[in-house]
Amino acid sequence: MNSETPDTPSAAPLMLVSMPQMNDPNFAKTVVLLCDYTSDGAFGLVVNRQMTEPAWSLVKPETPVHVDPTVHLWIGGPVDQQRTWVLMSEPQGPEEDQREICPGVLLSASQSLTLQLLQAPPTSKVRVIAGYAGWGAGQLEKELTESGWLTLPVDPQLIFGVPSDQMWETALSRIGAAPSSFQQSSGVH
Repeated sequence: MNSETPDTPSAAPLMLVSMPQMNDPNFAKTVVLLCDYTSDGAFGLVVNRQMTEPAWSLVKPETPVHVDPTVHLWIGGPVDQQRTWVLMSEPQGPEEDQREICPGVLLSASQSLTLQLLQAPPTSKVRVIAGYAGWGAGQLEKELTESGWLTLPVDPQLIFGVPSDQMWETALSRIGAAPSSFQQSSGVH
């Protein structure tokens, strides 16, 4: 089990798995793709929370588009939930509009790609994510030291191949842990 505190910017990308005692409702039972981690802070996306409302009921783009009724957005975190990101397993659209987080995981902030994907039937290999998880300088280190998170290497199969309602438990089992094996405490806030 890897619960060491990453101490260099090269620690990202990695996945953060919330401990069972995480009380913050934004992060309880979440798996976060940590994309950037520097001495100034960290940026990540929760990858296992799909919104129940269809995207068409939430998205009101300036340019009118027909949002596919079967598309759902994902909650990337509590910060700037009006901003969208596209997480994908293979390139979509112009390559200059995306960056590789690691092999098999690409990220884009392209609004045109977001609008294009909202109009197409959903696929498990692409998701439109609203908001993100952000930590200020030293904040994530403190949460890791307080055992708020476990870490594991990024696994595209976990992100794109495991149903969202099973991802947290699957991630814990890949680390070699089970939620019931952790002593419950007052939790991390």
